[in-house]
Amino acid sequence: MTRIRYVLRHPFWQAVILLVVAYLTFTVGVQYVFPFLFRVPSAPVPHSVVLQYMFIAIIGILIFVSSDEPRWRTFKQPMHATLVDEDKRWLRLGLLVAVPVLLGFETYQTTRPRVDAPIELRSIHPAPPGQITFRGKTMQLSGLENPLRKTGSMADHLREGRRVYYQNCIPCHGDRLDGAGHFAHGFSPSPANFSDNGTIAQLTESYVFWRVAKGGPGLPREGTPWNSAMPVWENYLTEDEIWSVVLFLYDQTGWQPRRWEAATKAGGAK
Repeated sequence: MTRIRYVLRHPFWQAVILLVVAYLTFTVGVQYVFPFLFRVPSAPVPHSVVLQYMFIAIIGILIFVSSDEPRWRTFKQPMHATLVDEDKRWLRLGLLVAVPVLLGFETYQTTRPRVDAPIELRSIHPAPPGQITFRGKTMQLSGLENPLRKTGSMADHLREGRRVYYQNCIPCHGDRLDGAGHFAHGFSPSPANFSDNGTIAQLTESYVFWRVAKGGPGLPREGTPWNSAMPVWENYLTEDEIWSVVLFLYDQTGWQPRRWEAATKAGGAK
């Protein structure tokens, strides 16, 4: 009992207890206890949010223990003893090993690619908007066909599409258009595999144009939280360059784009 009373009165152990309580509140409390008490839906708390609030909690606790000089001196005693006292040499060595290992493990957990299921339902091919703006120009996506199929030389368009692809897309989507580029392993989700019949073979060319032009930031809500890492290519490519690379994707994979007539019939059948 005396030992427990000492721990509860010592500023250092008070700070430790407050940190533990804060962590449990930001994780277990927010995810389970508060939803149960207030009858609201439960959802996991993002790790980054927990870190932010724990950082605020640590600052508040340090302000409290350092606001009074005697309390601050008492607070520092266990740390000073651990760093100086001869009988705590093994504790020091243990901390010297444990702290870098824990920091390294936390860094790895934070940066490693994840394939966890999203918190909410996600559509692999979210519905496109009815119209978009491309560099200030309004484009109606419904019924829009690739204009390059009716103008110029198809061989020239494919040559241009190949140039655009190999200058901009190959690091992620790969030389075989299979989503296995040099940088692909660093993304979650992985870049699209165009050679798979579940990607562009199921889409109209206007859909592919929209996704290339607007990139990951252009995804609607149902496309989250696994947002694509693809940049907004309309900031770097012209309209014809995007249409040409769309032609190149279908030509190289051998797939035929979905036609609007078929898409309309399929939609009516549903």
